[in-house]
Amino acid sequence: MVEIIDVENAVIGRIASFVAKKALLGEKIIIVNSEKAVLTGDPKFIIKKYNEKFDIGTPHHGPKWPRRPDAILRRMIRGMLPKNWRGRQALKNVEVYIGIPEEYKGKENKIEKFNKGELETKFITLGELSKRLGGRWL
Repeated sequence: MVEIIDVENAVIGRIASFVAKKALLGEKIIIVNSEKAVLTGDPKFIIKKYNEKFDIGTPHHGPKWPRRPDAILRRMIRGMLPKNWRGRQALKNVEVYIGIPEEYKGKENKIEKFNKGELETKFITLGELSKRLGGRWL
């Protein structure tokens, strides 16, 4: 069974835990509009925290952190999975896209929204975070 999820205005931690559970059960999950997912909190603090991650290590030896919104979300989902063969198999069932790909354009009625209500706190979208980190994805 394939499930297509639109994550516009959805909180990233909730998305990652939901998708990790579904992937561990063997379901194929396709995530669209990853650049519109949000991280809650003060945007300045979030950007500062991510910049500190990039300052650790060296470019040749890592750790290597993603800068594109789809890769950041996929990395967060990976963090919610177990660190063994079962987690690696589950991650193969997850596809994350920026925007809506051409093959899913006609299936708008099958795309499920993952929005749990309006946000009343400060937040930054994954696309904006990616631009601030220097990601080139447009």
